[in-house]
Amino acid sequence: MSELLRKGRLSHVRKDVARFTSSAKDDERLVRHIVKINKAHVIMLAENGIIDTEDCKKIIEALNKIDGKLELSPEKEDAHMAVEEEVIKAAGSTVGGNLNLAKSRNDQVATAIRMNLREELLKLVETILELQDALIQKSERNLETVIPGYTHLQPAQPVTFAHYLVSQFDVLQRNIERFEENYRRVDLCPMGACALATTSFPIDRERVAELLGFSGILENSLDAVSTRDFLLETLANLALLAVDVTRFVEDLIVWSTSEFGIAELPDEFAFTSSIMPQKKNPDVLEVIRARMGILIGSFVSCATVLKGLPSAYNMDFQEVTPRLWEALQTAQSCLSMLSKVTLSLEVKPNVLEKPSLTFLAATELANMLVRNHKVPFRTAHKIVGALIKTLIDEHKSLNDVTPTLLAEISDKFLETPLDVNVEEISISVDPYLVVKSHKTKGGPAEQETRRMINARKNVLTASEKWVWEKKDILEKTDRSLDAEADKILGKG
Repeated sequence: MSELLRKGRLSHVRKDVARFTSSAKDDERLVRHIVKINKAHVIMLAENGIIDTEDCKKIIEALNKIDGKLELSPEKEDAHMAVEEEVIKAAGSTVGGNLNLAKSRNDQVATAIRMNLREELLKLVETILELQDALIQKSERNLETVIPGYTHLQPAQPVTFAHYLVSQFDVLQRNIERFEENYRRVDLCPMGACALATTSFPIDRERVAELLGFSGILENSLDAVSTRDFLLETLANLALLAVDVTRFVEDLIVWSTSEFGIAELPDEFAFTSSIMPQKKNPDVLEVIRARMGILIGSFVSCATVLKGLPSAYNMDFQEVTPRLWEALQTAQSCLSMLSKVTLSLEVKPNVLEKPSLTFLAATELANMLVRNHKVPFRTAHKIVGALIKTLIDEHKSLNDVTPTLLAEISDKFLETPLDVNVEEISISVDPYLVVKSHKTKGGPAEQETRRMINARKNVLTASEKWVWEKKDILEKTDRSLDAEADKILGKG
């Protein structure tokens, strides 16, 4: 355990208490960021004459020896104190003892979390883009693959598999936009806020933010160390993503049942029963569905922990950060697996052969009566509804409609029975022709879906560019920070 903060106000701490409160295990991913923060901080201190350049050099040499490789035992209080201990060992207490001058663990931990979260958000967006790319690839191969569309889990109208997949692309795009906005608020530096009230030393907060690649500072010092809304915002966005992904997954689970018989899940993504040899269970999809629920739970649990806390730093913060990393990892692994499933998924042949699915064309039959015979739509709706009831009672399908039967049904609703010919009926009840006729912007007709796919490719490219630009900034920042450190060390 660290003795740096003992023998002053407090005496020794019990080992079991130190282990109980330690964040060392969860801090491992932050060590390299803490090292960078300390480098940037001491460079700024030297540039502003707050510490000697020679002292700065010794501290940087000590930090370079750590370089993110510090092993943290459960007895360590946290990574921040562990890094400071190593610097003091290497540089001596006279020099190393100034590592924490004009800063606090409060602003440092908030900065380290933001630095790691920037990287994780970019990884997450890349994973969403991978799934979007899979959706586009699959949609291009299914422009003419007609499937039933459902409302209330009841057959509604025919669409194409491509049209459905583009809808999922658009859902994911809104999630990407939320994470892009999220990133903008994460990309602000709390350093220089210190414990809560800044410092009387003439530090340059903007310089530290620049050295760490932040787009700006979180200006108010009390807000800078108090807020974890950026963390909650990320978890809230993950919860929204989970809701959207679960709907997609649930569709695939339902469609893969023998009752629906629309989608065929490849064997490598399915499992069988230990007792029932006929089973093909969508275990992968079910696990994704379950883990999406865990993401939602992570947001709720962290919001509950953070609710009602007083301003400035509280140890409660320490308990929510690991939930953030776990949630991000869960989302990335699930989306990556879903991308593989999507690329391997196939629509079963002859999906529309079931007699009950012929009624998917009912709306178009009503539209035909409006278009060709000037029947008010509400009346046409009643005529077709009565027609379908008659067909169902007689165990027939919409393909069994005849001009005579339609005339008999319409006679109950119109002064003069309808005189509809066979060709009008056959065109109206053909689901493939129905899909082709739906050319309205955003509809399932092939040419319209193809237009949407081409537009989405441009959207995909723009999102990929955004990720590349942010990653490039972070990579250049790392090189720049190393270059500034090398100047202090006299290396270039």
